Amino acid sequence: MNSVDAPAYSPAPEWSGRSDGPGPEHARWHSVIRPLDVDNPQAQPGIALLGFASDEGVERNHGRPGAAAGPEALRNALGSLAVHHKHALYDAGTITTQSTDLEGAHERLSTSVEALSNAGHLPIILGGGHETAFGSHRGAFRAKGSLKIINLDAHFDLRTADVPTSGTPFKQISELVGREDFDYSVLGISRPNNTTVLFDEAADLGVTITLDEELLAMNLQQVRAHTEHLCAGEAPIHLSIDLDVLPAAQAPGVSAPAGLGVDLPIIRELAVAIAATGRLALVDVVELNPSFDLDNRTAKLAARLIDDIVTAHFSAVSA
Repeated sequence: MNSVDAPAYSPAPEWSGRSDGPGPEHARWHSVIRPLDVDNPQAQPGIALLGFASDEGVERNHGRPGAAAGPEALRNALGSLAVHHKHALYDAGTITTQSTDLEGAHERLSTSVEALSNAGHLPIILGGGHETAFGSHRGAFRAKGSLKIINLDAHFDLRTADVPTSGTPFKQISELVGREDFDYSVLGISRPNNTTVLFDEAADLGVTITLDEELLAMNLQQVRAHTEHLCAGEAPIHLSIDLDVLPAAQAPGVSAPAGLGVDLPIIRELAVAIAATGRLALVDVVELNPSFDLDNRTAKLAARLIDDIVTAHFSAVSA
């Protein structure tokens, strides 16, 4: 049962945040972002935020509910961040899973991402549990064909189950696109939190794995070089960030807190390097669980990552 009760689709809410005065020199997210009709998204191409208020997949995966409140918390954390560019920022509203109908919400999400992509926008999906990734990827796949997936996550999310859950999205994607076109790299994997059967599944699907302990042994220059190697090629990129990849002390407000985790400077370097390719086609930020956050620490961290990704992406595509 989804933990948020709201319409299946809600238009963009009214944004708010700190105001230091009128004019572009005082621009913040809340003052420049504009609502976008997800059914008619024709506008100057830009970044299109889309909420996916769902934790039915987390509940199916026996996790702790609360991630459905993530989109609202992320918007609140983004609102007061300063904007240092003049590119278009849009809010395309929020899709909410109705009761237990995750499959219906997935289809609405896929249709919306497809429309946003076809209109030239970069969709950034504000989750929501990691079930978000299947619905969003399917929409981008319909619009653009095969994508390279880079997932920053402590877990593979390659489980096999009778119904979709927050633990199955990348297994579902492999079945959607076919094994030959399944290009999946996951960075931050916690060996103790993934069973042998999941490592075997990853090996069978040709997944590129970087463990949390391997990332922690790298300096930032090595992290960037590793990322550039993973991003080789011309394929559009789906970047998925599960906030549980971070240490619980830095990101307490998640569905499944990490025992070790990968420190924020490393995760930030990964995300910015991926965005700097200029090939982002889809971004998911998932598993923020405001019920367990402390002083909005996780939401603020996630908002900073989103802002950094947007800045790096615009710098790359404008060069």
